[in-house]
Amino acid sequence: MVLRTSPPSRARLRLVSSEDVRTRPRAGGRLDRYGEIADRRLAAILAAEDVAEEHGLSAHVRTTCYVHRCWVHQCISDPLHVLVVTGHRWCRRCDRTVDVEIDETFPGSVELYCDGCGVPPDTVANREVLFACRTSLMAMHGGEASTLYVVPDS
Repeated sequence: MVLRTSPPSRARLRLVSSEDVRTRPRAGGRLDRYGEIADRRLAAILAAEDVAEEHGLSAHVRTTCYVHRCWVHQCISDPLHVLVVTGHRWCRRCDRTVDVEIDETFPGSVELYCDGCGVPPDTVANREVLFACRTSLMAMHGGEASTLYVVPDS
């Protein structure tokens, strides 16, 4: 027997802003877990992505990292972000970690490369890494929290 559950409804999604994070508890009544982060826009997007992930956002396309509490492009080189099973930051051709080079200077750039075979890995997983890092760079350079994500009303 296969149990099926429908995904959470997105009918109740609304825009979030950094002001919401300052003045309201997180969705579900939980306190703002990012209260110590000085960049309130970053904190708002971290909180919004947490909630959006609970409602179907893939963890692999987040622009923020809840573990390191920063923009994902700032910590993507951490070994914690290598996922051999899914192929994120992994070269299957030569079975080794893919390196990431980030240039944060506006407009920023992201490149993946493999020291083993010298070929940039072009897999779905590594394209997700590129997309998340590029989106993270754009958000850091002035994207608006309210235009990036929506969260459900509490």
